[in-house]
Amino acid sequence: MTRPLPLAACLALVSALPFAAPAQEAAQPAATEPAAPAATAPATPVVPVGNPETGRLLTYTCQGCHGITGYKNAYPSFKVPLIGGQSAEYLAQALHDYQQGKRKHPTMQAQAQSFSDQDIADIAAFLSTIK
Repeated sequence: MTRPLPLAACLALVSALPFAAPAQEAAQPAATEPAAPAATAPATPVVPVGNPETGRLLTYTCQGCHGITGYKNAYPSFKVPLIGGQSAEYLAQALHDYQQGKRKHPTMQAQAQSFSDQDIADIAAFLSTIK
């Protein structure tokens, strides 16, 4: 069994990823005639199906704050909610909101930004099963 990377390692890996355009695009010759616009259907967002077992592995750092009854976070000082048993839809939306900056909390924003859409679906699937 592989052990998930700590948040710091995940953030280091993400920050080291190249974000340049692929070299193949630059190598293609320019078209001599404009191409006719292709008919496109409206994009339907694909919602990944969460795997609770994978989510269990990904939530090991969540327990540090969310698994302690009555825990108060020091930045700023407020009660940290228990997230086990919430609906998967609510949990996924909350993590996406942290990713997009719609919810403000530096620690949660950093955590959420380290997750892919599949990771979020897996985490939400697992946490929704906890009683």
